[in-house]
Amino acid sequence: MSKPTEQKTLRVTLVKSPIGFPEPQKRTVRALGLNRMHQTVEHQDSPALRGMLNSVIHLLQIEE
Repeated sequence: MSKPTEQKTLRVTLVKSPIGFPEPQKRTVRALGLNRMHQTVEHQDSPALRGMLNSVIHLLQIEE
């Protein structure tokens, strides 16, 4: 039997306010579960998540 593969977890922290940025970027930050500055959330790594992070990378700090 093979071991189940563990998905990588990413820690995402909001380090810059989305105020003054386009509305789609604000909605992406909210969809990531980030409501306040310096709030950190953990997500399972996936291609969809990577696309979301890439669109607002200038507002976030990402740790693997």
